[in-house]
Amino acid sequence: MKTLVLGIGNPILTDDGVGIEIARRIEQHNPDVVVEETNEAAIALLDLVMDYERLIIIDSIMTEDGQPGKLYKLGLEDFSPKMDFMSAHGMDIATAFEVGSGIGCRLPQSVSIYAVEVKDNSNFSESCTPELAARIAPITQKIIAEEKL
Repeated sequence: MKTLVLGIGNPILTDDGVGIEIARRIEQHNPDVVVEETNEAAIALLDLVMDYERLIIIDSIMTEDGQPGKLYKLGLEDFSPKMDFMSAHGMDIATAFEVGSGIGCRLPQSVSIYAVEVKDNSNFSESCTPELAARIAPITQKIIAEEKL
């Protein structure tokens, strides 16, 4: 099955780069896996993911009471497409896939979305906070095991 691991984030905004860091570690573990890195979102992702059968997205998330390093696994079904969007920039992933499918894009049939809880996604640093950095290796191993990478 043609699989893409997509690390999303900004590697110079402290914890926001965690998705990219985990994707890089997955690639080190298994160099045969196709890994891409991006700071794009929603509709801009369609060009990256077309023609793959399976997509694994790794990104950061910040919730009000979240614990840095907590891992959430989601699928497209956890999001509701909203066709009343005003611009492509504000579009969520489910809506982007709905639009892409509607215009004939060949999109992955299997999509896993991993969201890693972060502490700081607004200060400039090329390193994650210590709380999150300590969790990157176990999170990477968990994704590798769950996705059989």
